[in-house]
Order: sequence, then structure tokens, then C-alpha cells
Amino acid sequence: MKLKYLLGGLTLLLSQAVFAQHTFKARVVDHESQEPLVGVTVSFPTLSIGDVTDPDGQVIVTNIPAGQHPVDISFVGYESLLIKITFPQPASQQDRTFELHHAHTEMGEVVITSTRSSRTIEDIPTRVEFIAGEELAEKGNMKPGDIRMLLNESTGIQTQQTSATSYNSSIRIQGLDGKYTQLLRDGLPLYSGFSGGLSLMQIAPLDLKQVEVIKGASSTLYGGGAIAGLVNLITKTPEEEPELSFMLNGTSALGLDASGFYAEKFGKVGATVFASYNKGTPYDPAGIELTAIPEFDRFTLNPRLFLYLNERTTLNAGVNFVTEERLGGNMDYVEGEEVANPYFESNETDRLSSQFQLTHQFDNTATFTLKNSLNFYDRSVEIPDFAFAGRQFSSFSEANVSWPGEKTEWITGLNLWTDRFEQNNGSDGQDLGFSDATLGAFAQNIWNLHHRWVLETGFRLDYQTEYGLFPLPRFSLMHKPFRQLTFRLGGGLGYKTPTVFSEDAERLQFRNIRPINPDELEAERSFGANFDINYRLAVTDELTLSSNVLFFYTQIQDPLVLTSVGSHFEFMQPDGYVDTKGVEVNMKWSFRDLKLFVGYTHARVLEHYNGESTTFPLVAEHRLNNVLMYEKHDNFWVGLEAYYFSPQQLGDGTTGESYWITGLMTEKKLGKHFSVFLNFENFLDTRQTAFDTIFTGSIDNPQFRDIYAPVDGFVVNGGFKWKK
Repeated sequence: MKLKYLLGGLTLLLSQAVFAQHTFKARVVDHESQEPLVGVTVSFPTLSIGDVTDPDGQVIVTNIPAGQHPVDISFVGYESLLIKITFPQPASQQDRTFELHHAHTEMGEVVITSTRSSRTIEDIPTRVEFIAGEELAEKGNMKPGDIRMLLNESTGIQTQQTSATSYNSSIRIQGLDGKYTQLLRDGLPLYSGFSGGLSLMQIAPLDLKQVEVIKGASSTLYGGGAIAGLVNLITKTPEEEPELSFMLNGTSALGLDASGFYAEKFGKVGATVFASYNKGTPYDPAGIELTAIPEFDRFTLNPRLFLYLNERTTLNAGVNFVTEERLGGNMDYVEGEEVANPYFESNETDRLSSQFQLTHQFDNTATFTLKNSLNFYDRSVEIPDFAFAGRQFSSFSEANVSWPGEKTEWITGLNLWTDRFEQNNGSDGQDLGFSDATLGAFAQNIWNLHHRWVLETGFRLDYQTEYGLFPLPRFSLMHKPFRQLTFRLGGGLGYKTPTVFSEDAERLQFRNIRPINPDELEAERSFGANFDINYRLAVTDELTLSSNVLFFYTQIQDPLVLTSVGSHFEFMQPDGYVDTKGVEVNMKWSFRDLKLFVGYTHARVLEHYNGESTTFPLVAEHRLNNVLMYEKHDNFWVGLEAYYFSPQQLGDGTTGESYWITGLMTEKKLGKHFSVFLNFENFLDTRQTAFDTIFTGSIDNPQFRDIYAPVDGFVVNGGFKWKK
């Protein structure tokens, strides 16, 4: 009898466990307007159940077992809400209302073009960082004349100033020299070799739609030069609604930036036009009679035509023209006064490039793409008693076919680079001119191994006319145990053919540098790997946390080193290698209209030559990025930022000082189309000239030291934007 009652009790308990299913009821609204949101996805990822909100913003999900379960509330254009709810719910937590905030920097539906995949950023095995939307506009307000600020404030990226007087800078990703980073515009390599010298200073951001950054070996699609990574600048295209925007900016250093952008579709025809004028006035905040900001005048014009030939075929073509005169050095001389034996650095550049792309989609969803760019670059550099000048003619052509599927996606193609440099002026008997070509074939596959595992593999084979064949395999593996957590592991090979156009040569204005002999030097070869962890958590309905940790390692064999040989300089390859290893940590807290970004970079870059290891110069081993932002969407925002740079090893064997850079940025919208902005950049007036020197010797013949900290100091800029 006791056994009978015991079995009955167990049966009753089991039946209660089976039938104790619960219901989740909620309402989802816009945080700003409190209007209901229709079509919001509400899912229980561990239970594989969910539903979408109705026209009243209401959603009901049934058959939820007892216990704690994660709930994912997501909608295009809004930041996802990831929370945990315990069932059964207390009466006070039933029929809750959830508010979604507009997504400004982390829209999950953004399609990354650098991977040439149709997948969104959350579904790509390759780790991609991007700047878009209002974040791009906010950073563009601070430096409307160029893109240095867009990049320098990103974790793991440092823009390195290469000239104390011309203001020139280059990109360093994870501490590696700027020549190892590829800078692209709409996937086209317009800024390489000689034409990369002043590129960062000559790209205005108003016509950019987004900026995509891939760190580490990115060789399959873009060639071996992307050893440290690539930066792809994606420009705006015509949309259904026309766009007309203007920006006018002025600075306390008497700088001026004026830009305009227009885009519109007319049936089967579309057009965009971007124009900008940027002017700099000689500026010497340290009072040392040398320009921290040079005098310059720059004009940019970029018209593009888009033809929508039919539903499956589109074509676009454009021309990009940039002309600039830049003069830095002795303040009195730059301002037009008579000066005996002045020091100066003059740069005159003309850049003309074309862009062409044809895309056709076949019936089987395969897509054929043909693209081409032709580039002409003319630059002259002059310092006292020396002038260097030359012209670069380069081209890039590619044909590829891609076809996506439910479980796999392929892209294969061929591309051809040509590059010719003709020197017009320089050191006697030392002609740096060259001509070469690279033919590449590639294939890349993305394969859904499982609904939680995605593998991306690629292989590229390049033939370079001077240095032969280069096989370049690459892979990326993504594992997503659940929506909040993603793991990515990747690696690959790369190479860089020897070139005289590097940061070291730029600092010398290419004076007394011997030409490269392909018979004596080898291509630099690299191996790189990274491991990435991304996690998002909703602590409460209003407090969310996003975190990302990236571990990286890159090794470069046979690196090119510019070495002093008597009165000349020569590129040599010491016995050894250069490697960089470290970690990047990014965290973002969001609480209502308040957001806090914290980023940390640890980059240990070493030179291993002849059995000895030394620190690679001009790399801050420790960096902190901190931004606190208060933002009322479509109304106003104010932000406070602080960046820390640890001491850096300098080329002369000394160590630079650590320092902080702080800034305050604001923007207020006045009506539907008009906004004003005001920024206090580096308001603590951190300058290398305030705690260290930038040159030795006399003002007439300065011997410049490495620039590792700002030289322009505290600058206020402000202006207005109009957009329709």
C-alpha cells in the first residue's frame, strides 16, 4: 500500500513538472517617443521559442518551463536587450514594458562590405570593427578636414605623426609600422606606395557612410600587404530619399573646413557629388618659432555616376581629385617675412583617381563584379638645399564571382595591380624609380558547419614580377553558444615586397636614400593569429553591458630596416624578425541616455635581431580610451573623453614621457535640418613641447627628434551642419 501511494505521489509531481508551463507577456516601446514598436523579435534562445510584437507593441510567448531563461529582445535600428527572467514571475514583474534605445554604433544589421559577404556583422567569422551613423558624425566633428581622429580614438590603432612641421601622420595597427596597413576606399587601393604619404591628411569624412577595420592578416581578398590589417572607407551612395548636406567648421588655430555632399536617384540614374575646401594657418602654440600646424590649402572634388541598368545590373563610375599646397617650418618664413637661412618643409600634391564598378546578378543568385581604378599622383617635397619629386601611376583591376547559399557562400576572382614611379628630382645618382605588377587569384568560402559554428577559409596565390610566387592561406572560425556570446579564432599569412616609401624614409624627405635592389632583398613574410571573445549582457531593463576581448600575435620575417651607411641610408634585412603580441579590451555600459566606453590596448612590439631583442620605437605599450557620452537621440549630445599613452621607446635610445589627452565635445540640433557643434580638443594642453623637446640644434638647422605626443595642444573648433 505504501508503495502504491509513493508511486502515485511521484506521478503527480511529474505531471505538475510537465504541465507547469508559463506565459510571458510584455509590451515594447521606443525609449524616446514611448510609441509602440511593431515587429520586434522576442525570443528565448535556449528554448528555441519566441514571437514578434503586434501593432500595439504587445507580445505573448507561451509554453515556458519553470526556471531562469535568457530573453532576447531585438529590432532593426535599435540596441538589442538581453535579460534573464525567472519563471514563475512575481505579480509585480508580469505584463512589463520594455524600452529599446536607438542603435548608433552597434547596429547588428549593418552589412560589412570588406568581407564581400551578404551576411551581417554578427554572422561573419572574420572579426570586423566599424564606425558608422552618429558615431561617425561625432568623430567627424572633431577633425572635419581629415580622418586622423576617426582612427586614433579606436582601440589598437595609433596615428603616428611623422613630421614635426608638416603635420603628416601614418596609421599603426597593433603597434606595427604604417606600411603594413592597407588603406582602401570602397575596396579599392587608392593610397599605397608614394601616394600613401599624405593620405590621412587629405581625406575629409563628410561623404563617408562607414569605416571598416579588419585587424591581422587579411590577405585572401586584398593581397599580402594587409599584414597588420586594413582600413576600408565606405562612401555614401544614392538612396531613395535625396540627401544634401553642408558643414562649416572653424578652429582657434585659425583653420577652416567647408564641405558639401549631394546624393539623389532619378529612376535608373543616380549621382553623388562631394566637394571640400580645407585651409590651415601657421600655428605655433609653444612659441618656439616652428609650425605645429602648417599653412595649407586643399581642394577636393569627387563626382560619381550610378546607372541601374535593370533589376540585376548596376554600374557606377567616378573621379576623385585632390590638390594641396602645404608649407611648414620657420614661422616668420611661412608667414611671408624675409628670413636668412630659414628651415622649411614644402609639400605640393595633385591626386587624380578613377573608380569603376559593374555588378550583375544571375538567375541562380550568383553575382559577377568587375571593378577598376586608375591613379595618378604627383608630389614634390622641398626642404633647404634639397628637393624630391616624382609621379606615381598605378592601377587596380578585379573580376570576381560570388554565390551565397543557405549553408555555404563562395567568392572567387582574379585581380591585377600595376605600379610605376618616376622620380623627377632627388639625390644625385640615386633614382628611386621602379615599375612592377602583381597578379593574384583567390577563393574564399564561408560554411555553416552547425547552427552555432561557422568556418571561413580562403586561399590566395600572388605572382609578383620582381619577387615571384606567394601562397597565402587564411581561416576564421566562429562559435556562438548563444546570442549573447561569440568566439572567433583566425589567422593567416601575408607578405610585403620591399619599398622605399615608409615612415622612416618620409621623415628624411627621401634624402640620400639608396634605391632598392630586388636581387639583394627578399619580400617580408608574416604570420598572424587572433582570438576574440564578445559578450553582451542586460543587467537590468535599462542597464546593458557589451564587452570584447581580442588576443593577437603577428610575426614578420626579414623586416626591412633603414640603416645609415656613411652619408647615405640603405634598406637592409638583418637576421631576425619583428613581432607584436598583446590584448585589446573594449567595454561599453549603457544606462538610459548615458553611455560609457572604456578601451585598453596592450601591445608589446619587439625587434629580434642577431640574437638580441629590443623594443620597437614609437609604440605605447599601454593605452586607455575612455569616453563618457550623454545623448538625447535626435536632439543633443555631450561627451567627455580621456586617452592615456604610456612611455614610448624613441629612435635615439631615450624614452618619452607618458601623457593624457582630454576632450569635450558637444552638438545640438536646432530644428529638423540644422545643428551646431563645439569641441574643446586636448583642453589640458598636452604638448610634447611642454614636457620634452622636438628638435636639437638651432632654429635654422633643426635636427628633429621623434614625435610621440601632440604638438598642436589645446584647440577649440566649432561650426554648423545642415542636412536635408
